[in-house]
Amino acid sequence: MPEFDPAFDPIFLARQQEYYNARAPEYDEWWERRGRYDHGAAANAQWFRERDELYVALTGLRLTGHVLELACGTGNWTGALAQAAAQVTAVDGSAEMLAINRGRTRSTNVDYLQADLFQWEPERTYDAVVFCFWLSHVPPAQLDPFLDKVRRALRPGGLAFFVDSRRDPLTTSIDQPLPPEEGTLYVRRLNDGREFPIIKRYYEPAALQARFEQSALDVKVCETERFFIYGWGARRGA
Repeated sequence: MPEFDPAFDPIFLARQQEYYNARAPEYDEWWERRGRYDHGAAANAQWFRERDELYVALTGLRLTGHVLELACGTGNWTGALAQAAAQVTAVDGSAEMLAINRGRTRSTNVDYLQADLFQWEPERTYDAVVFCFWLSHVPPAQLDPFLDKVRRALRPGGLAFFVDSRRDPLTTSIDQPLPPEEGTLYVRRLNDGREFPIIKRYYEPAALQARFEQSALDVKVCETERFFIYGWGARRGA
């Protein structure tokens, strides 16, 4: 029997989207290290230091013009993008996430679009494309098609910026172990106890940088000390 591949299972991907719809009201507990994601003062302090490193990297790029944010979530990055950009198009598959983002950001230069990122195609090119904590939820068989989509969405010379998680037991909640190193599927639990299977794939910098290069994206991939992987770079060619 062939191995199950979630990249070609629309029911599985719909279930993953259902999880993020349900998780929207509690999503920022993870980012803010609250509730089940509170790992104590020392670990939390390191998380926030490394989180600040990400924001410094993003704001230092000063992404101006029209910026596309994919998987924009609850708006942890949208507000920062809106401060420098002339216009931000923020795309997410979850209406619940978009509602929280809109209420938090409250910016006149942000347009919101609900769309399935596995099906959505850009209708124009942008000066920059940003996607944070999304790559790890893309089925491995869909990674190259997604990066090709990023390239198509960028004007020549346009910049890409991404952030994702490193494999560390403290990146998740205190009651959920990490998936096996060789695995792709992971069961995530909500505060009310409901469980959902999702895709979670951790990447090493060199391997991920090579995948960007295959899609004509010259992205430098970096790591913070413990928790995050991130990078930025430009689209090659005309």
